[in-house]
Amino acid sequence: MFTDLYAQGLKIHSNYSPLNSKRSPRKSTQYIILHTTEGGGKGSLAKLRKYGEAHYLVDTDGTVIRIIQRERIAMHAGRSMWNGTTNLDNVSIGIEIVGYHDKPITSAQKQALRELLRQLKALYKIPDNKVLPHSMVAYGRPNRWHSVSHRGRKRCGMLLARDDVRREIGLYSKPAFDPDVRAGRLKNADSYLSTVLFTVVPLATAMPEGSAADVIARGRSAWDIARENYNSSHTLYIFPDGSRKRGNEITDWNKLPPGTKVQIENKEVVEESPEVEKVQILGKDGASASEIAGAAIHRESTIYFMKDGRVRQGSEMTADDLLSLENGTGMLVGYVHGGVIRSNRRAFDICGPRWNLATTFYRMPDGTIKSGTEVNERNIPLGTMVFFQP
Repeated sequence: MFTDLYAQGLKIHSNYSPLNSKRSPRKSTQYIILHTTEGGGKGSLAKLRKYGEAHYLVDTDGTVIRIIQRERIAMHAGRSMWNGTTNLDNVSIGIEIVGYHDKPITSAQKQALRELLRQLKALYKIPDNKVLPHSMVAYGRPNRWHSVSHRGRKRCGMLLARDDVRREIGLYSKPAFDPDVRAGRLKNADSYLSTVLFTVVPLATAMPEGSAADVIARGRSAWDIARENYNSSHTLYIFPDGSRKRGNEITDWNKLPPGTKVQIENKEVVEESPEVEKVQILGKDGASASEIAGAAIHRESTIYFMKDGRVRQGSEMTADDLLSLENGTGMLVGYVHGGVIRSNRRAFDICGPRWNLATTFYRMPDGTIKSGTEVNERNIPLGTMVFFQP
């Protein structure tokens, strides 16, 4: 039977996600990941409950809300890695703090977070240097701007790496460096973020780019500004001549003129869907395989869904194969081809508790592709291929 934290020193209550009972128990708990909602409390709570994306939410008045029982898996970290361990959802507790990555949280939040962390650290024997902001563990797959997997996909929770803020919430140590960048597993794609995460940075220097932070310039691309929302219909590009296009209307990302302003409209709507991977489409998400997968185009972890129905891995593709790819070819980057479901081999046998995550994909015998949230394990057709993040 699941137990939960006691309320001593906390204004805490439960408002569990409808997905709570469907989430598998974690086998171990090694980390606590701190997030900032980048939006208001009401909308953030609705989204977090809808998709089961956190264990706790800390509102601005210090109220703590349980969303997923702490023993179960919550989908809060997305594509993540720390010290070589990936998919940190499987080994961590996620806490969302209502607020923004570059703005102070309230005194009430600090007090509540301090007590919540005290209880969780004691319960799971988690040291301070394993309580990490999301921006420290999130990483991005190769893309048109970064040819290899990279740190800097998000700045979520960035403020919570600062030494003065950590002391206020009862944390007295943090990692001194990024072990995955140092080991060469990832490259650093955001030098400013790295400075905030691993050094002492005064609040006054929180955003040195100033008012020009949303304008494309030498050394500042659409990705630097909008990250993975760069090609969203909610991201508006205002060109120097006054003309406008939305992210989903742009195809040649190498020709965006300097001085183009980037606006993410209605962030509450942008954040309405969960942070998940998707099948990238050639001709829509990139003009070539290298624009989508970077240097990973020939790796076995890059999956190609050919228009003629074949499914191939990058390690099987020749240079000519890549040049002859048709627009509409689907691609997954950084995935394991788990094989085929058979009468004696279920989805759980292939990928364990990840079988029903939104980041797991099923290629049905009829060629359609569904995520783990769209399938029932008992009704997945035999012959279905399974693809999951390692």
